[in-house]
Amino acid sequence: MQRMREVLEAVVYLLPRTLGTREEVQHRGEGGSGHQMKRLVDLRFILKELTRSHPRIIIRDSHTHKACHPKNFTDYDTIKHEFKFPQISGHFNFAEDVLDKWAEKEKAGGRAPNPALWWVDGQRREVQWSFEELGFHSRKLANVFTELCQLRQRDRVFLMLPRIPEWWLVNIACLRTGTVLLPGTCQLTARDILHRLRTSGAKCVVTDEFLAPLVDEVAPQCPALNCKIIVSHSNSRRDGWRNLQDLMSHVSSNHVCVKTPRDDPMSIFFTSGTTGSPKMTQHSQCSFGIGLTVNGKYWLDLTARDVLWNTSDTGWAKTAWSSVYGAWIQGSCVFVHRMPRFDTSTVLETLSKFPITTFCTAPTAYRMLIQEDMSKYSFGSLQHCVCAGEPINPEVMQKWKQATGLHIYEGYGQTETVLIAGTFKGMDIKPGSIGKASPAYDVQIVDDEGTPLSKGTEGNIGIRVKPHKPFCLFTEYTGDPEKTAECYRADFYLTGDRGYMDEDGYLWFVGRADDVILSAGYRIGPFEVENALIEHEAVAESAVVSSPDPIRGEVVKAFIVLTAEYESHDKSQLVADLQTHVKQVTAPYKYPRKIEFVEQLPKTISGKIRRVELRKREWSTKPEAE
Repeated sequence: MQRMREVLEAVVYLLPRTLGTREEVQHRGEGGSGHQMKRLVDLRFILKELTRSHPRIIIRDSHTHKACHPKNFTDYDTIKHEFKFPQISGHFNFAEDVLDKWAEKEKAGGRAPNPALWWVDGQRREVQWSFEELGFHSRKLANVFTELCQLRQRDRVFLMLPRIPEWWLVNIACLRTGTVLLPGTCQLTARDILHRLRTSGAKCVVTDEFLAPLVDEVAPQCPALNCKIIVSHSNSRRDGWRNLQDLMSHVSSNHVCVKTPRDDPMSIFFTSGTTGSPKMTQHSQCSFGIGLTVNGKYWLDLTARDVLWNTSDTGWAKTAWSSVYGAWIQGSCVFVHRMPRFDTSTVLETLSKFPITTFCTAPTAYRMLIQEDMSKYSFGSLQHCVCAGEPINPEVMQKWKQATGLHIYEGYGQTETVLIAGTFKGMDIKPGSIGKASPAYDVQIVDDEGTPLSKGTEGNIGIRVKPHKPFCLFTEYTGDPEKTAECYRADFYLTGDRGYMDEDGYLWFVGRADDVILSAGYRIGPFEVENALIEHEAVAESAVVSSPDPIRGEVVKAFIVLTAEYESHDKSQLVADLQTHVKQVTAPYKYPRKIEFVEQLPKTISGKIRRVELRKREWSTKPEAE
């Protein structure tokens, strides 16, 4: 056993600034290109079989390429046992209690000389703001909200802006005024906007000149909406809208922050489920403002000397996770690239050119990046890489490690939570596992009634909420008490995800509860089948869903995007080859009995595969006999 561990570890190791005037910025552009997955280094079979049969086999961070020792994380068991959030009684406001405190430290010379916000657009335009400058501008905007827009505490502000500095200012101004922020992605349609405005009763909308026409289409149907603010660097005017630049020029920078009770609503995120319209997920002032300490300090491993680049879209909770609260709790610099669309060359050039120490992006993005010739780039400042949003394939992690000398540390959470589980810098990694429970939560695997299950047994990933509900869990699905109640079973909040916990406390993600396939009595998670498929050199991307079957009830069906070199191959032979491959790599009963080759997979705006769309398509047709 010891020799096996030594051999495995040997294999793994050897694979080897001033505030300037705002310039006119065009907030739309073209970018990005199609990418095909190439052949990945195939270690997953060895790793998977060894970790399943010998769960104590792990990969240790050898630090052979870079000095990657954690700054905040020491020993998991100690931190998990001793960690406590700051005790907040009465009032809490992130702007006053965190951001303004960093501004004071900054003035006193107690913080590294990093900007607090560092924005670039790829066209030699930059904005660098200190915490003091963030305070100056956000106080002016707070006065715009209260004096010129007549917004009051708990009023709701709907925000749709791309990655521009004003997005961050609106976030902070909402905190200062106690107004509730509702972020939305810039890819919403008029219908999406109508649903969000009417459901939320938002009184104010802030957007740019490109999205304003969509708002105008639906505004007459939104009686609560009485203030429309447009962000335009070209000084364009639009009837019925107030220009932010004009408004800011008419107010003072003196503003007294509202005293917000710790449990007051702070933000509402619209989250989509498999059925129905998006739900309004509400968080309190403390929930993210304090709860995301576990993200910033332990998972992102940030200090005030770090520069964090997170590529998430501004409409998603992940941006709040990393690019607002997680980073600024630690006094770190938030780096932002305007990048309208994800472009691999731009990302790699940016990581090489700027002193970015911490990089956070989606697994899909890492899959795209490793297809580039990364040997052309030098990542001298980069020290820590993380991912979240969906499980990451071990092959992708290995390929990234070969190119950069750095592990990818996975984080698992939801819009409703802070970090639920993760692999932390300095912690042993089990390839394929999403890591261990974060210090914020008591995470257990439970059955449908909320009863904890034994180690190794698949069930629902749950968070203990009794006798005390963690304050860093969402407050409610606003306006939907039934949906809120459905999330709880006995002493646990159910995430809606399936997984199991091994004897060492590592969590293994199986899939969304509604993604799990039940075929002839077998429970099959899509991710393991997708992992097996992507190891084949013909597969660029894959998505696995259930498909109706008259005998088995449902079977595994794989939708596959082929690599360029296999697009002209005989499809019947490819189906047979892929089925054989999956049988050899994982349990034979999991192989896809149906395979369909497609040019692309449906994805969310944030890059997650929309299995629900594929599954709906499958089940809307009549079952086929084999």
